[in-house]
Amino acid sequence: MNMVSVEQMRELDRQTIEEYGVPGEILMDRAGYGVARAVESLAQLSGFGDTPVLLLAGRGNNGGDAFVAARYLAEWGLPVGVWMTGERKAVRGDARAHLNRLLEAGIAVGELLTRDECDELAAGAGDYGVVVDGVLGTGTRGPARGVAAGAILCINDLGCDGPVVSIDVPSGLNADTGEPFGDTVRADLTVTMGFPKRGLAQPAALDFAGVVDVVDIGIPHELAERVTADEELITAGDLQPLLPRRARATHKGSYGRVLLIGGAPGFAGAIGLAAGAALRSGAGLVTVLAPEPVAATVAGMAPEAMVHPVDATSEGSLSESSLFRWEEKLSGYDAVLVGPGMTRHASTCRIVERLLATVTGPLVVDADALNVMENNAAGFRETKAGVVLTPHPGEAGRLLGVGAGDVQTDRRRTARELAAASGATVLLKGAGTVIAEEGRALSVNLTGNPGMATAGAGDVLGGLLAGLAAQGPAPYDAARLAAFLHGCAGDEAAWRGAQATLTARDLIDFLPVAFRRVTIR
Repeated sequence: MNMVSVEQMRELDRQTIEEYGVPGEILMDRAGYGVARAVESLAQLSGFGDTPVLLLAGRGNNGGDAFVAARYLAEWGLPVGVWMTGERKAVRGDARAHLNRLLEAGIAVGELLTRDECDELAAGAGDYGVVVDGVLGTGTRGPARGVAAGAILCINDLGCDGPVVSIDVPSGLNADTGEPFGDTVRADLTVTMGFPKRGLAQPAALDFAGVVDVVDIGIPHELAERVTADEELITAGDLQPLLPRRARATHKGSYGRVLLIGGAPGFAGAIGLAAGAALRSGAGLVTVLAPEPVAATVAGMAPEAMVHPVDATSEGSLSESSLFRWEEKLSGYDAVLVGPGMTRHASTCRIVERLLATVTGPLVVDADALNVMENNAAGFRETKAGVVLTPHPGEAGRLLGVGAGDVQTDRRRTARELAAASGATVLLKGAGTVIAEEGRALSVNLTGNPGMATAGAGDVLGGLLAGLAAQGPAPYDAARLAAFLHGCAGDEAAWRGAQATLTARDLIDFLPVAFRRVTIR
C-alpha cells in the first residue's frame, strides 16, 4: 500500500467529504471502529482481555477516534476508562458529536487539566491493561507541551505494564519524517487511517510506531488509485491475492517442489530450521541436500522433508561434486534455497556459481552463499534464475564492499543499490525490512519485534521464502509475503509469551497463526 504525506491524506479526506458526500462524522466512526477492533484483538492476544482499557484523548480528530473506539469497546463488553487532555467543552466538530454519543451512552470522560493530574493517573492506573493514545495527531508541528506532554509521559509509564496502541501516529511524532518532536509515545501498535503515513516507516520511527495496521475508512477507489509513491508498506490486504483458495481436487505436487541446499558440522540447525519453515510455507514437497555428516540431524529436525546425504569436503561442508550429480534434477524443482549453514569453504562459492548457471526458476541466496560472493554483487546477473538475495546488513555490506554501518545509515539506498548491482530482488533483513527490485517501488515491512533478533530467525525466513516462491508468486511478491508472515509469526509468539524468550523454532510454530492474517483457509 502506497505511503502518503500528511498533506496528501488531508486532501484525500477533503475530497471524500466534499466531492463524494461522505460526512466526516462517518469517516471518524469507521476510524474508531478500526481502532476498537485492533485493541480488542491485542487485549485478547496479550492476556488483557478482561482488564479495563484506558483511552487518553486530545481535543482534535485523534481524540474523536478515541471516543468512538471507547464506545464500541463498551458495547462489546470491555470495561473502559476515558480521559481527556483538557476540558470537554473545548472539543469541536465531528469529535464533539462522538463525545456527545459517548456521554449519552453513560460512559464518563475525565478531564486532565494539569501535568500533575497526568502523573496521578499514571500512578493510580494499575487496574488498566491496554492503553490507547489518542492525544496528538498528524497535525502536530512541534514538541508537546503542558497537559499533552504530561499525557505522553503517562502513557509511556503505563506502557511498562501493558500494551500501548497509538491512533494514526504516536503522539509527538512527525508523521512525514518519523522524527520525534520531543516527548513521544512508544507504541506497540499504531493503527493508522486510510493510508500509512510516510513517517511511520522511517528508521527514526521504529522505536515509536511498533507494528503498523491500516484501517480502511472508505476512501473512494477512484481517489485511492491516484495515490502514487516510490515506497509502499506491506499490508495483509496487498498480499491476499498471493494466497488464493486451494482447489479441492489437488495433491502435494500441486503446491510446488522446493530444494534446500546447506548445512555443515556445527551448523546443521540452520538448514534444519529452513526446512521446517519451508514445510510450513504450504509447499507440497521439500527436499534437502545436506552433507553426509549432518544429514541425520537435519532429518530429525524436519522429518516430513526428504533429506539426502551427499558428499562432504574434508571439513564436512558440502562438496561441489555432490551438486554435479544433482544438476540434471534441478529442473524438477520450482524453487531452490542455497546457503544456510554452508560455511565459506571454496566449494560453496563454486556451488553458488553452478546454481546461477543452471537454475532457471526462483533461487533464494542466503547466509554463506552470499558471503562467498563478497565484492561481487554483479556476479548474480549472469543467470536465468529469478534470484532473491536475503542479506543482513553485514552480508549486504560485503556484497557491495562497504561496512555494515554504512548499510544501516541508509538501508533504503543500500537495498536499491544492491538490487541495481545484482539485478536481483533484495530483501534486506533487520528492523524495518526493505525489499527492492529494479523498476519496482521499495517495499517496507513493519511486522516483527526485537525478540526476533535470535539465532536461526534468518534461516526460517529463507526457508519460508523459498517455499512460497515454489508455489508461483514472482520473486518480489514472494519476498514481500515472506517478510510479512515471518514478522507476524514473531509478533504472535511474543504476545503469547515474551520477546526475550523467542527462538527460531517459535517462529515456525506460529506460522500457521500468521497465515491467518492473510488467508482464512
